[in-house]
Amino acid sequence: MSKQEGCVLGFDFGTRSIGVAVGQSVTGTASPLAALAAKDGIPDWFQLEKLLQTWQPELCVIGLPLNMDGSEQPLTVRSRKFGNRLHGRFGVAISFQDERLTTVSAKETLFSQGGFKNLSKEKIDSASACLILEDYFTYR
Repeated sequence: MSKQEGCVLGFDFGTRSIGVAVGQSVTGTASPLAALAAKDGIPDWFQLEKLLQTWQPELCVIGLPLNMDGSEQPLTVRSRKFGNRLHGRFGVAISFQDERLTTVSAKETLFSQGGFKNLSKEKIDSASACLILEDYFTYR
């Protein structure tokens, strides 16, 4: 699979839903994609493979859920495991990005754009993935 220069996929890892966004490193912008369903943190790997084939990213950025003091929590370990599996299965380069407060920011943005009806779990997760990617572009 040849890489699409500048294309980066972002993931907001969760145990039931994994938010997904696609971004462009040149512009530093990201757009939400459909969230992936997960069972206890495990996605449908075939669906994930199709996503990688479609976008051919040069990098995947996975949000790293940390406590407010920067310490790790149980979900941090699972997020790292997801990233390592993504790399192991598909050979894609990965990077981790601190995701503290992205869900709060995503909810605020979605609410301001459409009220409560805009606050579905999948929309929040993929909006969070956008913020994770945009933070990565800003702070890399």
